[in-house]
Amino acid sequence: MSVADAPASIPGEMDAGLYPDQHKGLLRFLTCGSVDDGKSTLIGRLLHDSRLIPDDQMATLEADSRRHGAQGGDLDLALLVDGLAAEREQGITIDVAYRFFATAARKFIVADTPGHEQYTRNMVTGASTADAAIILVDARKGVLTQTRRHACLVSLLGIRHVILAVNKMDLVDWSRDRFDAIVADFRGFADRLAVAHVHALPMSALRGDNVVEAGDRAAWCAGPPLLRLLETLPTADDSLSAPFRMAVQYVNRPNQDFRGYSGLIASGEIRPGDALRILPSGRTSAVARIVTADGDLAVARSGQSVTLALADEVDVSRGDLLAAAAAPPGIADQFEATLIWMDEEPMFPGRSYLLKLGARTVGAAITATRHRLDVNTLEKAPTKRLELNEIGVCNLSLDAPIAFEPYAASRELGGFILIDRISNRTVAAGLLHFALRRSHNIHWQTLRVDKAARSAIKGRRGQVIWFTGLSGAGKSTIADRTEQRLHAEGLHTYLLDGDNVRHGLNKDLGFTEEDRVENIRRVAEVARLMVDAGLVVLVSFISPFRAERRMARALVEDGEFMEVFVDTPLEVAEARDVKGLYKKARAGLLPNFTGLDSAYEPPECAEIVIDATAVMPDEAAEIIVSRVLNREA
Repeated sequence: MSVADAPASIPGEMDAGLYPDQHKGLLRFLTCGSVDDGKSTLIGRLLHDSRLIPDDQMATLEADSRRHGAQGGDLDLALLVDGLAAEREQGITIDVAYRFFATAARKFIVADTPGHEQYTRNMVTGASTADAAIILVDARKGVLTQTRRHACLVSLLGIRHVILAVNKMDLVDWSRDRFDAIVADFRGFADRLAVAHVHALPMSALRGDNVVEAGDRAAWCAGPPLLRLLETLPTADDSLSAPFRMAVQYVNRPNQDFRGYSGLIASGEIRPGDALRILPSGRTSAVARIVTADGDLAVARSGQSVTLALADEVDVSRGDLLAAAAAPPGIADQFEATLIWMDEEPMFPGRSYLLKLGARTVGAAITATRHRLDVNTLEKAPTKRLELNEIGVCNLSLDAPIAFEPYAASRELGGFILIDRISNRTVAAGLLHFALRRSHNIHWQTLRVDKAARSAIKGRRGQVIWFTGLSGAGKSTIADRTEQRLHAEGLHTYLLDGDNVRHGLNKDLGFTEEDRVENIRRVAEVARLMVDAGLVVLVSFISPFRAERRMARALVEDGEFMEVFVDTPLEVAEARDVKGLYKKARAGLLPNFTGLDSAYEPPECAEIVIDATAVMPDEAAEIIVSRVLNREA
């Protein structure tokens, strides 16, 4: 019988033969805990004893164990996931390592996350999509600070199932009393975190006891071994019953006859004809088609990637949210949120960052820090800053409204990251709690006389001339001479001087890094209002941090900000010391003095650089005035 004469296979049977795992449920889990608790060894043992390591990988593992292993030439299962050279040299996990495997009952994606405190940010990455967490504890050491930190993060990230794996039980002679004491200690802490389900089991990942098969040494343990527990953990998926949500990741425009909006359905289901609301604009439309590479669909559900064609010509961009018209999420631009700080440089209220939630990116500033969470005691301590790996609750203010849901209700619409505007580093992970009431109660008042009208009556646009440099560099002198000449040219000006402003608007601020950030934020906002009024505003502040100067620039339109760097070497500025500030700082009377014990970050692309050792103030003023006047020519 020829192939053409063969009976057609049943699609379901064909799929089952080619893709035997595709219809199994999926569990995402991570391993975490303190350093050297055996996380990588545990994953290796799971794969090895389940016979899930391919022959070529086993051969590589055996060779690597002889070269890099820590088991005296025997098989070192940790090397299966410790892939970086530094990890193998130090015997630790640094990056997040993912492994995919399947048993007869379920598919798994496991994230092996690092235990060192300095790599907590990597642990957060691995936990952000997990359904369950295995927290390992060394039976000899018990519950440590990093154990509590990871338990706290697991709770914050909404992971419902925690497996407390008390490892290295062979090193305490499988003492039940020791196991019970560790479990009681951890449960007492977990109860305060409101962790939904805690499962505890003793094991030896190195020897394989109670990992895939129950060992005789743990006969007193009534629960199943680890793999059996993972296969039977319930993974309730609420996304199908939730209202429809899909963030637009791509505007699909292959030709002039088609426009669709592509993305991953985060929750709910959608059919042609269903009404949608586009957020944050609030416009409505209906679904015309559900398009995929395999053809149009009659219905699409949570977890599917699709392209939606709408019935109306509406403005939809990347980052917008398509939501069920009858049950849209909230929209706001001010929030309370939990931040997990992940950067070496501390967090300061008032500093401007980028907030990325799904496919949408907006400017954001931390307006207030409510408290810092002590991961040992769970006490809430007042603070003005967050350091690396610290957890705190803050208020956020965004440049534009976003569609959101609390993280407790939706990871996709409640989880975000903060990005440094200059370096593009991810500095924090965040969880939205709720919109602040003032974000709904305060609205922009429409005014008939606008910025353009004010500029027209003055015959020119407003502008910021921002002078920056060390104390004693000559900023105020040059700014004063510049204003005199601009005034003589008939321009409407105002000079905001650092010392003068601290007599009034900023009299409540000191000279800590946090207060300096707030000092510049306030002045930048005042400068923006003056530009809106059509004035040429001269700002003379040390303004030591690039992030704040960049924030000030971003507040006004392109072409309205001119940065003037008065470049004076520290030794020259200190020799001048007209106000005696350097002398006081050297004597320890002025802590956090810029240039001495607090950093000054020189501009990288200032419009004008004045070498104050070679250019006199009047000459510098002429250079600046000429640039200002030529701008409007």
